[in-house]
Amino acid sequence: MRNFSFDEFGPGTRILHLDRDMDPGTAVGPAIYQSVTHYAESGEDFVVKSTEPLNDQFYARHGNPTTSRIARVIADLEGAEAALFASSGMGAITAAALTVVSAGDHVVAQTSHYIHTTKLVTQYMPRFGVNVTQVDQRDIGAFEAAIRPDTKLIIVETPVNPTMVLTDLKAVADLARARGIITLCDNTVATPIGSNPIALGIDLVAHSATKYIGGHHDLLAGVVCGRRPLIEKVWDTSTILGAIAAPFNSWLALRGIRTLPLRMERHSQNGQAIAEFLEKHPKITKVNYPGLPSHPQHELAKRQMRCFGGLLSYEVKGGYEGGRRFIQNLKLPVNAGSLGGIDSLVIHPSAMWGGRLPPEVVEKQGITPGLIRMAAGIEETADLISDLSQALEHV
Repeated sequence: MRNFSFDEFGPGTRILHLDRDMDPGTAVGPAIYQSVTHYAESGEDFVVKSTEPLNDQFYARHGNPTTSRIARVIADLEGAEAALFASSGMGAITAAALTVVSAGDHVVAQTSHYIHTTKLVTQYMPRFGVNVTQVDQRDIGAFEAAIRPDTKLIIVETPVNPTMVLTDLKAVADLARARGIITLCDNTVATPIGSNPIALGIDLVAHSATKYIGGHHDLLAGVVCGRRPLIEKVWDTSTILGAIAAPFNSWLALRGIRTLPLRMERHSQNGQAIAEFLEKHPKITKVNYPGLPSHPQHELAKRQMRCFGGLLSYEVKGGYEGGRRFIQNLKLPVNAGSLGGIDSLVIHPSAMWGGRLPPEVVEKQGITPGLIRMAAGIEETADLISDLSQALEHV
C-alpha cells in the first residue's frame, strides 16, 4: 500500500480513497468482518482490547473493523476527529444524549424534531429525572432564555423534518460554548455534503445513515461524530445500550456513501425544480424548501448549507382529503416512510404523525391536514414534475 495523505484532495475524492489502508492485501472492495469476537495474543493484549475505547478487534458490541471503516469516512466528511457508527439514527442520538445528561440536569430542545427525538425529550428523559425545555428553533432569543445553570445539553435539528424550518447553528453553538454546554445536531436532512455543523461550532453531529448516507432504502444505521474524547464517552454508553451497527449494514453504508456527492447533486436538482414548479401551481398553497427565495430563512440556508437537498413539503388544497387524493394518484413516488434514497417517496404527515403523537404536539410541529412531505429521489426531473402535475389534477 502506498503511504501518502489524502488531505490534499477534495471530499468527493477522499470519500472514495481515504480508507484504503484499512484493508489488508490488495482488495479494492472493502471486506466484511462478520466475526462477533476476536482472539488475543496474550492476557495483556486481551485487557487492552477489552478496555480501549473504539477498539474494533475485541467483541462486536465494542466495535468491528467494517464499522470502523465507515465511521472514519463519515468523520472525515464532517470534519470531526472521530465517529461512532450505530445501529440506527436514534441509537446514535440516544447514546450521545445519555452520555451528556444525568438525573437533575436540564436540556434545551426544539419544539420541532424528528418524531422519535421528540419522544425522547418529552416522554423518556423526564422519566429519568432530566428536565427539558422546548423552544421555537427560529428564535435564538428563546434558546438563550431557556438556558439555566443546570443546562448540560442543547439538541437541534436543521432543516427539520417535515416543515423544513432551519436553526442558526453558529448562533446556538456560540451561546452554548460560552456557557460550557454541549450541543448535538441532527444533520440527516442536510447531509455532510450540504452542511458541516462542527465547522460552525457544534460539538456532536448525528445522522440517520439509513437515509442519504446509505441512499438505497436497504439498511438501518446511524452515526455520531465529534471530538475524540467525547466520542469515546459516547462509545462507552453505546456498549451498554447495545446500539452498534451490524457489519453488513456498515458495509452497505460504505458502498452507499461513495456516491453521496453525486446523489446529493441530483437530489438537490430535483428538490429545487419541484419546489419551483409547485410554488406556481394553483392547487398548492405553500411550499417549504430552503432553496426557494420565498423561504423565510433562505438567507440563513445560503450561509450554512452548500446544497438544499431533496426533501420538501407542501400544502395541497382540500385539506386531508386533498392530500389523500393527491398521494393515491401518484405513479412514481410511493407512499412510504423514510427519505434520502434513490427512489422518490411521499408521506401524509397528518396521517402518520397523528397516530403516534398527541394532537397538541402535532400542531406545534406545524403539521397541517393537507401537508405532504416529499423526498425527491434521483429520477429524471421532467418525469417527476409530470407525475406531480397529473396527480394534482385529481385534487
